[in-house]
Amino acid sequence: MPELRASALVDAPVAAVAGALLDTALISGFGVRVPGPLLCLGDVLTGPFGVRLTVTRADLSGVSAEGDFLELHTDLVVTGAGTMVVDRVGWKSVRGVLGRFADVTVARGIALRVLQKRSALLAARCRELARARVVVGAAVVRDGRLLAQQRSYPESHAGQWELPGGRVESGEKPEDALVRECVEELGVTVAVGAQVGPDVPLRRDLVLRIFAAELVDGEPEALEHNAVRWCTADELPGVDWLPADRALVPALQALLN
Repeated sequence: MPELRASALVDAPVAAVAGALLDTALISGFGVRVPGPLLCLGDVLTGPFGVRLTVTRADLSGVSAEGDFLELHTDLVVTGAGTMVVDRVGWKSVRGVLGRFADVTVARGIALRVLQKRSALLAARCRELARARVVVGAAVVRDGRLLAQQRSYPESHAGQWELPGGRVESGEKPEDALVRECVEELGVTVAVGAQVGPDVPLRRDLVLRIFAAELVDGEPEALEHNAVRWCTADELPGVDWLPADRALVPALQALLN
């Protein structure tokens, strides 16, 4: 399978770059049809000439999409100067002289132009996310299970599930905001740990940032939601998550395993 590689250094943390890669606006401009605003594991992408790709990876290490004739891989490498973005595009070529000619003159040229344009869009999106306001969420784990809560409003999302959390107020640290939100929504005190997964874009100027959390005091109650539940790693893909939380399922499974 012929392959083209390209790399670029982005001056941003890996969590921000991984989050920007989830934004389907980066690829929808190339004629790719996507199922939603965020890339999620298992999503099917359709492109020109009937190309179909399934998302097989979407986490802090990068993203991958694979099909019968085309593969796209973006790997993220943390360096002292930022995050190295390594793109790989592979495709099946037609046999014979015509196929080799098409590889050299057409396929490689198109792939290179796409990667260059996507690289510029990625760097610009990372700069936007660096200035974005933050919504925090808690990945509360107990006995190998993750705590989730069911939305009661707005009507468009009622019945779906999400992680506890909320917006960071002006002058408030993200960790302090998460402790406050858990008291307000669940009636519990938590100790906040390290970030889990990428920064997930919610809007052009808003990102969701998840932190691991441990219960310190109290038993979770649905004070502002319909219900709470504890989920195993195997149950997470089948939960009716809000779109942003669904994008974090691979990172949440890794936290539980």
